[in-house]
Amino acid sequence: MFRVETRKSGFSSALSILERIYHATVRSVRKSHRSAVMSLLANILQTLIFIAVFYFMMSLIGMRGAAIRGDFILYLMSGIFMFMVNIRAMSAVAGSEGPTSAMMLHAPMNTAIAICSSALAALYTQVLSIIVILGGYHIAVTPIEIDEPFKALAMVLMAWLNGVGVGMVVLAVKPWFPSLTGFAQAIYMRANMIASGKMFVANTLTYTMLKVFDWNPLFHIIDQTRGFVFVNYFPRNSSLTYPLYVTLALIMIGLIGEYHARRNVSVSRYAGR
Repeated sequence: MFRVETRKSGFSSALSILERIYHATVRSVRKSHRSAVMSLLANILQTLIFIAVFYFMMSLIGMRGAAIRGDFILYLMSGIFMFMVNIRAMSAVAGSEGPTSAMMLHAPMNTAIAICSSALAALYTQVLSIIVILGGYHIAVTPIEIDEPFKALAMVLMAWLNGVGVGMVVLAVKPWFPSLTGFAQAIYMRANMIASGKMFVANTLTYTMLKVFDWNPLFHIIDQTRGFVFVNYFPRNSSLTYPLYVTLALIMIGLIGEYHARRNVSVSRYAGR
């Protein structure tokens, strides 16, 4: 009944927030399956299916010759990994706990922690999946060599951050137009199957075709990644700064929109619909 209020220091408050993010991240990883290992295996299996489908499709239509000189499977993986990281981050953030969620009834919880934990859970799962798949391919099939591994890893983080930015915009709009945002998510994921450029390289495109794809930050990220993965590929028609600026703009818009939604949305807003 009686308690003494103690003022926390900035450092102890930061540790408390990090602890909440950690526990919420573990919960997000285990959301799809009770076992985190099974959740990871399911994600690895889905990625392997993507690689197999694109391998047979590109072999069937004769697009293997248009790939970068080098390991064709590594060429496929460099695009599919970036695509999966981006899509998973977007879906995780867009589906995170909103201001009217039951989780927000717990005092230490807030939407910032929910967004951070969902994004980190997606990054954790995808990075582990990439490590397992690349390691298995290196050991079981053929040794692989990545020209600049740390820069390639930085592009993984860029793809993840861009997905977080898109997800935050979707999350900000979601309380006002829930059905529309679900449709927009599906369109974004399906459009990026082609518009991300994972099936071809930017250096081989004509000027007209390049203008069809260069609006997409993920297109630039995938092309730059291949420049860091392959020693004999130098991306000339993509940029590192463009996806960075677009990502920062999306995050700022998402933060403003999420703040407005958190302050104005009501549990009973759609009760009668």
